[in-house]
Amino acid sequence: MIMTGVEVVQRRVLRVLAATQVLGAAGVTIGLAVSTLLAAGLSDSDAVGGLAQTAAVVGAAVFAVPAARVAARHGRRPALVFGYVAGAVGAVLAACAVVLRSWHVLLPALVLFGAATSANLAARYAGADLADPRKRARSVAVVVWAATLGAVVGPNLADPAGRFAVAVGLPVGSGPYLLSAVLFGLAALVVARLLRPDPLVLAREAVVPAHCAGGAGGTRGSGAVWRSLPAGAKLALGGITLCHTAMVGLMSMTPVHMDHAGSSLRVVGMVISLHVAAMYIASPLFGWMADRLGRVSVLAIGAALVVAASGIAGMAPAHDAPQLGAGLALLGFGWSAGLVAGSALLTESVAVTDRPAAQGLSDLCMNIGGAIGGVAAGVVVTAWSYAALGLVVGFTALPLLAVCLFASMQRVR
Repeated sequence: MIMTGVEVVQRRVLRVLAATQVLGAAGVTIGLAVSTLLAAGLSDSDAVGGLAQTAAVVGAAVFAVPAARVAARHGRRPALVFGYVAGAVGAVLAACAVVLRSWHVLLPALVLFGAATSANLAARYAGADLADPRKRARSVAVVVWAATLGAVVGPNLADPAGRFAVAVGLPVGSGPYLLSAVLFGLAALVVARLLRPDPLVLAREAVVPAHCAGGAGGTRGSGAVWRSLPAGAKLALGGITLCHTAMVGLMSMTPVHMDHAGSSLRVVGMVISLHVAAMYIASPLFGWMADRLGRVSVLAIGAALVVAASGIAGMAPAHDAPQLGAGLALLGFGWSAGLVAGSALLTESVAVTDRPAAQGLSDLCMNIGGAIGGVAAGVVVTAWSYAALGLVVGFTALPLLAVCLFASMQRVR
């Protein structure tokens, strides 16, 4: 089969994005693997330790909007470079905070660090810009799936990075952050050198020639785009946000639940690793399903998986690692289905010129939802129990399931 020029460029775009996802995901997970422990150790406070993860999530949310504005004006390449470079600066500052033994410096550094997470999330939309509409969800899924290797390997690099730091006379905790900075820098370099032509610029020019669109001035801000979003785009945005919020809430409290039964760190790590693998490994399957069955149908599957996961995990005793592992694996699958189908639906529901603003708004809501989910989950478990958290998460996902089923019956894509 003879490929068109756009198909050749799209294949190149996906290869470049896959490489940056591996680098970016590894850098993010290396830093986050040690952030809570380091923040708690530097401050002698578990509460401050919990703020470390929150700071990174807040950073991802904060940088989503300016990154979207950069993409709207200049294209995907400078937007992704902006995110990875900001993340690298944050990682270097975090290493400095460890050297200075200052958690007051570490927390703001982790907000900057979160910019790399924002770039990793935004990359999936870059994969959809030039995709054939019949294969758009699969293109999104390829980029999401590529993060699997980095997400799984990343935490295992923290220990050797720490040993290297000690060998050169630095505190052990600075090593993981310095390695994250290197990986983010490499991701920025790969994007800057190889993501050419820019997929968003090319997609925009294919629909509206530059001399007619008035350049970037034809784009609108997130507020204006939100007010004009069609029903399908709002459903996509809500589905992505809800699946992510549910995932963060239930996942974040599972180690605490298992610790109450005296589970070892090795067992807890296995359960969380299974969850993380499930988040990414099945994304090509959900991409194929979304292209064949429809975006809304797969959003419904994602919501149903979240409901099932909350029931299975919520009913599991604290010592029952197999049941908790099964529940969290289903939770990871639900997140993947919601992210892939929702991202494809959002992309095709808005005009090319409005994509960056809508997608930036989606990532903003997604990360804010994750931060709220993590905090709310802690409150629910402290006030009631982990079983109550499972019940809350399940009932929260039911409206999304009902709306998606109704929309599917109305043949809305």
